[in-house]
Amino acid sequence: MSSGNYPVQGAGLGLRRALLGPLRTHELEDVDFMEVAPENWINVGGRLGRSFREFTDRLPFVCHGLSLSIGGPSSLDETFLHRIRQFLDQHQIRYYSEHLSYCTDDGHLYDLMPIPFTGEAVRYVAERIRRTQDILKRRIAVENVSYYASPGSELSEIEFINAVLDEADCDLLLDVNNIYVNSINHRYDAVEFLQSLPGHRLAYGHIAGHYKEAEDLVVDTHGAEVIASVWDLLDKAYETFGVFPTLLERDFNIPPVEELMAEVRHITELQHKWQNHVDASESRKQA
Repeated sequence: MSSGNYPVQGAGLGLRRALLGPLRTHELEDVDFMEVAPENWINVGGRLGRSFREFTDRLPFVCHGLSLSIGGPSSLDETFLHRIRQFLDQHQIRYYSEHLSYCTDDGHLYDLMPIPFTGEAVRYVAERIRRTQDILKRRIAVENVSYYASPGSELSEIEFINAVLDEADCDLLLDVNNIYVNSINHRYDAVEFLQSLPGHRLAYGHIAGHYKEAEDLVVDTHGAEVIASVWDLLDKAYETFGVFPTLLERDFNIPPVEELMAEVRHITELQHKWQNHVDASESRKQA
């Protein structure tokens, strides 16, 4: 996906309800786009609904789903998908993505569970992604997720992700922190994994913080600041794929707005670094 085809541009921030008040009077000059989970806002009216509309009127938005359960054993919830489509249209949402995981089994599990890395699962998930795209009338992206066990695996994580993306012909939401977390927990090279992803399918990216339980166990929490090693991996992602829109996720332990904005500005600084690098290379070629 070329930069001209990205659904949004620049550096983004995930909008959580706890941020509605603090951000309402902020100029947001550092934020180029925002992201919400549609499940948290569908059919929300009143004061909260008006507050949400104030933000969608100010900035471009994307949506990142939580409960579609794209890899789950239950039937795909097509009624819910029609509600999502209506929400995306109503608020002029630029793009929709989901997790490459599942969260239902005759009811919600309230967690994102790993899909077995098998050929059968590739075909099953890809069919559900294609159906999702048909109902939503738009391409979607799926996110590489953090996971802590991989029972019954026949493929590696990277083989599974790439196979799903190819079979479904969908896009990738690249979560840089999840690569780092999984590289620690499953002992693989994060840069090698990153560089094995299909850059031409990249729609946008996520970056976030995590919790270090032990030297060999990291938990994806979105509840802390981004560490240096994850920033370095984002830097390597821009070097590998070029600059792509990237959003900061923070779900709890939310700090003062200026601390969040400092992390958003760090995304922008890295983006400018690599854009300037590209511009300089182009100038040398034309000289």
